[in-house]
Amino acid sequence: MALWSTSLRHSWNIALRNATFRFRFSVTIIALILLAIFIPYLFNYIQQRSGYVLHDPLLHIMTPQDFSWITFTMIYVSLLAGLIDLCQKPDQLILALQAYCIMNFFRIISLLLVPLEEPIAILVLRDPFVAMVGYGGNVITKDLFFSGHVGTMTLLVLVVTNRRLKRILFGTTILIAALLLVQHVHYTIDVLFAPIFSYVSFRLSRLFSDKFAWA
Repeated sequence: MALWSTSLRHSWNIALRNATFRFRFSVTIIALILLAIFIPYLFNYIQQRSGYVLHDPLLHIMTPQDFSWITFTMIYVSLLAGLIDLCQKPDQLILALQAYCIMNFFRIISLLLVPLEEPIAILVLRDPFVAMVGYGGNVITKDLFFSGHVGTMTLLVLVVTNRRLKRILFGTTILIAALLLVQHVHYTIDVLFAPIFSYVSFRLSRLFSDKFAWA
């Protein structure tokens, strides 16, 4: 543990001495803060507007069941494991956070352009963190196309450096996607398109990182 802590401090000391890294780090943190401020307003807006109900043959054959606590246990444990892995490589962490910002930009556009009503027989996904933070007391069910949970999990698979962890996260992502569908939280199209947007976001972040490489 002491060796890991020493290595971690050494990596961040080197990174923070570089002006380009500090600039990228600052811009990324500002972008994340702006997202955190804007997203609740967006969600409250889309929750109030009318949208389309899609015919989804896959959901039609599934009996909805509530797997909220299992789903979010896997998500938050995965995020913690991913963060521990990424913190060891500051440049990789910045790449991951930038990809996350890009993915959310795509998601903002897609949510505005594709108004959908929640699937029939939806069982509301109860997020313990969101329950504490809240969206003005509103329950958000129309943040559909595309799935932010599957998108974020896919990004984790792409950015983590530990191969064993990458394989575990890959399997966890598939399981989470399946549970979201069983719970009727998303349409199938929401889940299928999420990895595509995540991959494009990852590639764009990689291009940005290569152009403004700090080491």
